[in-house]
Amino acid sequence: MEKKPHFVRREFPPREVSSLSLGLLLAAVLILNALLYLYLNKFYISSGRAETDPGLCPFGYFKLGAVKNCSPWLSCEAINREVRKLKCVGEGAVKKVFLSEWKENKVVLSQLTNSELKEDFLHGLKMLKALQSKHVVRLLGYCEQQFTILTEYHPLGSLRGLNETLHMPKYKGINTWHRRLMLAIDYVSVIRYLHSSPLGTLVMCDSNDLDKVLSQYLLTSDFHILVNDLDALPLVNRSAGRLVKCGHRELRGEFVAPEQRWPYGEEVPFEDDLMPPYDEKTDIWKIPDVSNFFLGHVEGSDIVRLHLFDIHAACKKEDPAERPSAQEVLDTYKKVLTLLIREAAMPGAREML
Repeated sequence: MEKKPHFVRREFPPREVSSLSLGLLLAAVLILNALLYLYLNKFYISSGRAETDPGLCPFGYFKLGAVKNCSPWLSCEAINREVRKLKCVGEGAVKKVFLSEWKENKVVLSQLTNSELKEDFLHGLKMLKALQSKHVVRLLGYCEQQFTILTEYHPLGSLRGLNETLHMPKYKGINTWHRRLMLAIDYVSVIRYLHSSPLGTLVMCDSNDLDKVLSQYLLTSDFHILVNDLDALPLVNRSAGRLVKCGHRELRGEFVAPEQRWPYGEEVPFEDDLMPPYDEKTDIWKIPDVSNFFLGHVEGSDIVRLHLFDIHAACKKEDPAERPSAQEVLDTYKKVLTLLIREAAMPGAREML
């Protein structure tokens, strides 16, 4: 009788395979989290987003370009002798702005154009001197007698041109949801800085519409945001019962916060003396609209908006007291960035677990 060959099938216990796979997956997740932490830490610190900027000089000094040593702010005499105007690049209600040159460096020279607004101009200079930080354009010198301010030049200009810049071929690779969310984080970081500045709680009053907001900020060559125009930064002092009003005219439209609008209806003519003052939460109301501009319409931006929905809804609370602080908004933005980077790196990890 012929014996049939007997084949033995060797099978690995299912649990052993499952445990091994799970262990490898968990190890990969841990490694990813470590790499993500190092990445974000490097991004916030080495890119100049750290709380302390080693590039800053002591008060009254600056350094420009590749120069290692700090120089004192230029005086009236130095500005008149060493700075050469090249061309006018902008003009507003308060000042005219010239692209200029100082020791082979491009700089910006701002000069008062309306003598009736000299107090606004000098207030802007005072703020610029007191608030020098990684969030504020670098001051290079000034001359109060001639109503002149000298600041660092940023060739990409104001945030008005952000979309045009990002659609240029040379920047196509960074026109992503990630970079755009980082710009929104930069913007909220500036608001947070102003609300907790060395001078106290400051309100960004030059912000009655989106275009006006964008004109107040500069885009740096490494794609960060600096506040540039500080002419209208009134101080809130709650302990002293001091609130603010942004100008003396009636404000209209959905962009400004509800408390900034005339509360007594069309039948009562606007009177500045009857207009109630308000606090810094007007800046919080505007954050969702400004961030919506930053996010644009690139791939992934709608996913970012979805993750920011709750914090943006809180920013739009009718009652200012119910809106979050700028710090709370900033913390949420950073958490969303971390979450989305993690999900982009390992899109299938959640399902596998």
